[in-house]
Amino acid sequence: MSKKAIVIGAGYSGLAVAGLLTQDGWQVTVVEKNSMCGGRAQIYEEKGFVFDMGPSWYLMPPAFEHLFNRLGEKPEDCYELVRLDPSYQIYFQSGSLEIHPELSQNATAFDQLEDRGYEKVVRYLDRAEKQYHISVDNFLYRDYETVFDLLSLDFLIKGLKLSIFSNVEKLTKKAFQNDILRKIMGYTMVFIGGSPDKTPGMYSLMSYIDLRQNVWYPMGGMNVPAAALEEIARKAGAEFIYDTPVTKIVVDAGSVKGVLSDKGEIQADIVVSNADYHHSELDLLEPDERSYRESYWQKRTVAPSAFIIYLGLDKKLDQLLHHNLYFHDNWQEHFQTIFGSPRWPSRFSYYVCCPSRTDPSVAPEGHENLFFLVPVGPGLKDDDETREQFYDIVIDHFEKLIGDQIRSHVVVRRIFSHRDFITAYNSWKGSAFGLAHTLFQSAVFRMAHTSKKVKNLYFTGQYTHPGVGLPMTLISAEVLADRIKKDHG
Repeated sequence: MSKKAIVIGAGYSGLAVAGLLTQDGWQVTVVEKNSMCGGRAQIYEEKGFVFDMGPSWYLMPPAFEHLFNRLGEKPEDCYELVRLDPSYQIYFQSGSLEIHPELSQNATAFDQLEDRGYEKVVRYLDRAEKQYHISVDNFLYRDYETVFDLLSLDFLIKGLKLSIFSNVEKLTKKAFQNDILRKIMGYTMVFIGGSPDKTPGMYSLMSYIDLRQNVWYPMGGMNVPAAALEEIARKAGAEFIYDTPVTKIVVDAGSVKGVLSDKGEIQADIVVSNADYHHSELDLLEPDERSYRESYWQKRTVAPSAFIIYLGLDKKLDQLLHHNLYFHDNWQEHFQTIFGSPRWPSRFSYYVCCPSRTDPSVAPEGHENLFFLVPVGPGLKDDDETREQFYDIVIDHFEKLIGDQIRSHVVVRRIFSHRDFITAYNSWKGSAFGLAHTLFQSAVFRMAHTSKKVKNLYFTGQYTHPGVGLPMTLISAEVLADRIKKDHG
């Protein structure tokens, strides 16, 4: 008789775990509260527009290739992937700058920002590349059970090369005098739910991923690779149940027995939760079954939420690229409103995605698909009045930035923020990312893949090692699948 596994949540990490477990001979059932796979990478469709609801950057292709290869597939056989050129453009208060995939194409622009700017960028990225390979080869694809896993001589020698006791802001200030170059090397920290001054220096590897592995796009949108993973798992025998919120993880005598939903109980030998970790522990388990008490959670540094605007326009915006970033001159003030004293910002940096510049399938002909994202503090008041006020602030700034009017051309509009993250994903404090990557919220200091209280209960996704970001959640799934194989043969 085959062993039975339940995966709660059909986000990327849950899909990856489902495929890997099925491959290892498990009879897998995936139970998802929403109507489609992808988790935060769901899509929203209206009037011919197809919006990516969450992740919109396809970074670190090797992580996708590593997972798909384990599943006996290749990404290029499952979806069309294109390299963006230019990768993105950056707006700042004194102008704008395009970033191209071939680093040498940016040499003149970098040298105009700072004397020998290109040379300094190359030197910074050479160091970031070494940190990337040390991390991938030694740290990312392994599990951490106790702090003693960090104390081997080999680990310490290699770990010291990762600048874990510095932070990204210090590294960029040491490497560059120009503020814009510092921000180009530091902005990706938002992708992993942090700020440059609080994120360990090892995460400068994100600049290598961005500028040397480049920025890619799966035609059809970011849900397409998720759908491919679902199809791989289905073909291997996994079952998917949608529109079915799990209401309880069933435990008996200290061991997991299955899950409960409004459709009844499903029994299993193991349960893997890809749902929000805080929700899984505090809402789906009894107090004596929880690994982390509420007091523990209150001491965590929560990653940002996001104020997202989905807009469909009945006109084209030729001044935009696929990815567009606006950096405020004093971006530390914005980070302070997220991590210091959480409040709605009056001055902020933000991101605008315009995938219809690359992919005609996401908008009607002659129309434009826009996705605005402003990182904001978790747990903020999110009522209709606040939303409308902040929407006006964002659109006012954007129209001035591009020198064009869009309000009268909006044919589709949807706002998504704290309360939607909570409703759609049971997200703790409405966070878009979970936990920030501080020193003591990395590796063994992140939430464990295995429950400390309930036998055969496991967790995967952004709260666990290696952390936030779509590629990282795929690695989390691989790490967990290997752990389950070790536990169950």
